[in-house]
Amino acid sequence: MQLTEKQQAVLNGEQGETLARVMKTIVMYGEIFGADKLVPVTHAEGHLVTSFGIALMKPLFSTMDELIKADIHTKGKFTVDPRPLDYENVKCNPLEKLVFHIMYKKQAEYEEQLKKVGLKDEDAFTCASYLPEVGNVPKKGDVLSWAESSAVVYANSVLGARCNRNSGMIDLFGSIVGYVPYFGLLTDEGRKATWKVYVKTSKIPEAQILGSAIGMKVMEDVPYVYGLDKFLGDSLTDEVTAYLKDFGAATASNGAVGLYHIDNLTPEAKEQGESLIKEGAKEYIIDDAELERVYKSYPLMWKNKNAAPGLCFIGCPHLTYGQLIKWTEDLEGALKASGRKKVKVRTVMTTPPAVKRKFMATPYYYKLTGMGVKVSSICPLMYTNNPMTKGRAIITNSNKLRTYSVARYYKDAEILNIISGKEGC
Repeated sequence: MQLTEKQQAVLNGEQGETLARVMKTIVMYGEIFGADKLVPVTHAEGHLVTSFGIALMKPLFSTMDELIKADIHTKGKFTVDPRPLDYENVKCNPLEKLVFHIMYKKQAEYEEQLKKVGLKDEDAFTCASYLPEVGNVPKKGDVLSWAESSAVVYANSVLGARCNRNSGMIDLFGSIVGYVPYFGLLTDEGRKATWKVYVKTSKIPEAQILGSAIGMKVMEDVPYVYGLDKFLGDSLTDEVTAYLKDFGAATASNGAVGLYHIDNLTPEAKEQGESLIKEGAKEYIIDDAELERVYKSYPLMWKNKNAAPGLCFIGCPHLTYGQLIKWTEDLEGALKASGRKKVKVRTVMTTPPAVKRKFMATPYYYKLTGMGVKVSSICPLMYTNNPMTKGRAIITNSNKLRTYSVARYYKDAEILNIISGKEGC
């Protein structure tokens, strides 16, 4: 790897041994993937995937201590994935709480470490850092040092920024030195599509299932998607970006997609069109039958497969302000139709702290909570990591949560019917 004089000086230890080790890690990471240089991080606000103080992660805590001792912090403030606990809004029994306490006993201490290294503020805990209420919004062409699969794929695809699918600590180290290795999705060549996906469904596909189908087919490759603009239009409205948020999260978790292009819609596709597609690209056709095949392929991993749902999570990734309003309106109508005033299944909707505060200032919040729904900023994945919760019959409309837990996936309309008591599961 060819380094500039300034980069080499850091690597040589001219700014201290600790910073030299951080730079060495970034250089070694780049060399593994064949990067020949480092490029500046142009969007200084980072996003870290590691938000949880799980006791087993001793190397993480000791590394943070070293950084703090050397008075090293990030170039800009950073956001971080959601907190793992919210006892007020996501209740648990005494045994579950004991296990959570053991699992995440370093949480408070770790959050203090994050503050000293560059955490933005108390509201910075969300997987949807790119939402306007949160404020960590890169511009088109910005180079990032982020991790968190759903945030990276959104930044690359919807915002047109540039970021590789980094791991925990690499995200932090890049934000500290202000450089990342130049390879993969940072390069023009790496952003070209090797798949042409044709959406030929009779109605707008369920975002989570469409993303799942594409992710499982293309894996880590870049897809160029035709036909979706027929349903979404050619403008990135709030409703459309919310759809793409959920779609992208499924491509990234059910596969390893870090970037997708939607014909006539996403920034690079609108500007460059089919020139983004590599010669010899493979093809994948998605129709109604294919979506149904994918949906029916999801395994049911509950211990008691005939159990009645006891908990529902909606919002993985975190919900937008508009999604909260729509769920409130839809649930109000569903409860009225079923003759109920409150949800039949304990339901938690998750959203960034800043979005929750905005939502709480509206009548919708009191309507939603009045129907028995809790609004939280927890990470559902971290909640379901507790071995005690694996025995719960949890349902969700998130393909990401389904993939990383034993939660059972349902389509949005099915979730609405179940929690409103209109239909069983």
